[in-house]
Amino acid sequence: MTAAPEEAAPRRVLFVTGKLAEPALRRTLGEMAPAFAYDVAVMKITVAALMTTPWIARFLVVPAGTDLVLIPGLCEGDAAVIAERAGGGVRVEKGPKDLHQIPEYFGRAAAARDYGAYAIEIVAEVNNAPRLERAALRREADHYRASGADVIDIGCTPGREFPGLADTVRELVDAGMRVSVDSFDAGEIRTAVAAGAELVLSINRSNLDVARDFTGTATRVVVIPDFGQGLETLEPTIAALERWGVSYLIDPVIEPIGFGFFASLGRFAEVRRRHPLAPLFMGIGNITELTAADTTGVNALLIAMCEELGVRAVLTTEVIPWARGVVREVDIARRLMHHAVARQTLPKGVDDRLVTLKDPTIRAYPEAELRELQARVTDPNFRIFADREVITVFNDEVFVRGTDIQEIFAQLGVDEATHAFYLGRELMKARLALALGKNYRQEGALEWGYLTPPDDRGPEHVRLTQRSRRSRERRKAKGGA
Repeated sequence: MTAAPEEAAPRRVLFVTGKLAEPALRRTLGEMAPAFAYDVAVMKITVAALMTTPWIARFLVVPAGTDLVLIPGLCEGDAAVIAERAGGGVRVEKGPKDLHQIPEYFGRAAAARDYGAYAIEIVAEVNNAPRLERAALRREADHYRASGADVIDIGCTPGREFPGLADTVRELVDAGMRVSVDSFDAGEIRTAVAAGAELVLSINRSNLDVARDFTGTATRVVVIPDFGQGLETLEPTIAALERWGVSYLIDPVIEPIGFGFFASLGRFAEVRRRHPLAPLFMGIGNITELTAADTTGVNALLIAMCEELGVRAVLTTEVIPWARGVVREVDIARRLMHHAVARQTLPKGVDDRLVTLKDPTIRAYPEAELRELQARVTDPNFRIFADREVITVFNDEVFVRGTDIQEIFAQLGVDEATHAFYLGRELMKARLALALGKNYRQEGALEWGYLTPPDDRGPEHVRLTQRSRRSRERRKAKGGA
């Protein structure tokens, strides 16, 4: 998520830009009608993205009373260089990569000041742990922890011995991880808990006696109904745990779609009615692993239900290929849904990282605005824009609009190989953005929510953009260089 730091709202902002972007910036700010005063500093450079922070610091004059300087998001370098030159009390931030996102940027900054809290623990399962080599198991555990998991679950395999269970648990605990064990076998449960596991998945009357060992300890257990039985079988197990003073979470068990999914949601609601203060547990992997659908939206909806139901821990894993990344998705979703429920606001407008395939908003570039921009261009570098319906390419000589990238390329008069390769790559990316409903930004990566790769922007447009064949011939005819 792109948002300003969690600090007080600015009173006066200095927006830094280049010559070409000045009209569009002033138009955006005028339409935004911000709740703060502002100035615009137009630097002596055509393309704002080519500025570096040391260069800005050298030439920028900050008016008195400014408490925030916003530079283009594509500027290279550390903003602290400018802050040091501007003096104490002036914050310097890199804004969005597209100036049209400035209103959204400031709106999110306000919402983000109290954003990020959550109430749901993530338990991430290392599936079929006995079959894995220790090094592979550790890599998976490290990946889950780095993705946001609170507890690493060691998934034992029924009927398969796990002689390395104790050493595995100890290794993870010694590395600072919280560990749970997923087994109904009393021996495996005792082994794992003795080695440092703090949570047991799961307990019912088939293995209830092992829970007596946890009296007076911090070990928690997850209670499920007896196999093949209804919610009424939870009550004897819960009563015994309360007598022994063992902490528990209740898992009514969510069923896969097609096998009683909706009815199982009703069981969660019923358990919440019967036990209004008890923390609940949900194995959401039963849905994400067993449904051939992109998991971002599925996780968002599941975590929303969990937040409203009072589920305080969820179990997930990343075994099936389409579920890769679900731990990060759940980490994002639990913050977004907690914010929505706690503040009674819609889960939108504060964190778009779960919107991966389609962008939340699509920027429009009216033809008149682009032609106005072209009129200010004095160099042969091609600028490429794409919005909902059309791709536009122009430099100081040509202005081409269309959707067929081969037809567009044919009108540009480019024959130099590296330049042709560059334009082909950018046009293909623009066409993909149109097809998927995404925003295109020249030389920048498409946004894929939390999956967005680091921006690979470099000086390619300086090195690769050259005059077209048509331009060279015209200049040659005039006796130019």
